[in-house]
Amino acid sequence: MYTRRAFAQAYVGAAALATSPAIARPLDAVNRRTLQKGGEALPTVGLGTFMTFDLLPGADRQHLARVLQTYVEGGGSVIDTSPLYGMGEVNVGDLAAMLGFGERLWTATKVWETGDYLGDASHARQSLERSLQRLWRSRINAVQVHSLVNVDTVLPRLKEWKQEGLIRHIGVSHHDEAYFEPMAQWIAKGALDIVQLHYSIAMREAEKRLLPLAADKGVGVLVNMPFEKAPLFKLVGARPVPDFAREIGIASWSEYFLKWVIGHPAGTCVLCATSDPAHAAENIAALRGEIPDAALRQRMLQHVEALPGFDRLLREPWYPGKRYPGVIARAQQARS
Repeated sequence: MYTRRAFAQAYVGAAALATSPAIARPLDAVNRRTLQKGGEALPTVGLGTFMTFDLLPGADRQHLARVLQTYVEGGGSVIDTSPLYGMGEVNVGDLAAMLGFGERLWTATKVWETGDYLGDASHARQSLERSLQRLWRSRINAVQVHSLVNVDTVLPRLKEWKQEGLIRHIGVSHHDEAYFEPMAQWIAKGALDIVQLHYSIAMREAEKRLLPLAADKGVGVLVNMPFEKAPLFKLVGARPVPDFAREIGIASWSEYFLKWVIGHPAGTCVLCATSDPAHAAENIAALRGEIPDAALRQRMLQHVEALPGFDRLLREPWYPGKRYPGVIARAQQARS
């Protein structure tokens, strides 16, 4: 039985032998999905940065450099961040430049601004320009209206800035299912290139309307919270991955949960955040190998649903047993 760390150590050793995923053997080829709007083929596993890439200024960032390097050398290129993620954008931009990745990354960020008055987009413009500076980019691959904040004002401006060449793709994002219907309305209008939403083996609400609608409208889908911010790992504990999943090469629970999400044909890329290089290696392993079909996904779901505590999982706190001492945590502590 593989533990998360044992699997990751084995993967890192193997990854060191394959520095060029583009010329990997067919069995090791990276799984990709093509954005209908733009035609770019994205790897199906990307790197999220919520909380995990937020550090106090001056703190050691070597572990984050190893996380990013593990993703890119493992075949990944999609990285998602936000001005709201503390030092997230700063660390992504600095580390990418330090590692020499630069334009190799498909970078997505967000805008969360209301302006000084109704219809004011000047704050959103300042946010975009700040993100370009922090990420050290002349153009950002995707900019999303974060949590639909001021979306009626900001989204039309994103379209203008796309025409200026500052943005390649525009979209909206949210993690709360209470906002799925407003998101659906924006998808239906045909104004979006991408949408970012919450979808996991434990939270499948997006299957009802959002995912089919996105597929119908040709909108790319970035998936957040595939691990429910870690409670899924707490649920499975030390249990081994079932044999039926190992038959298609799934060797860890992170690969199990990620490939279940990837198995939905409407998904483009699933984002998983971590600050642990060993976990990063385990996550990026889900980028290769067989993708479960509908029948196997149903069996995977039934197996996890039968575990004690599954019915309470969505009420569990995020990141059980973990701390991320960044500028966000410092501000929250000061307020409390």
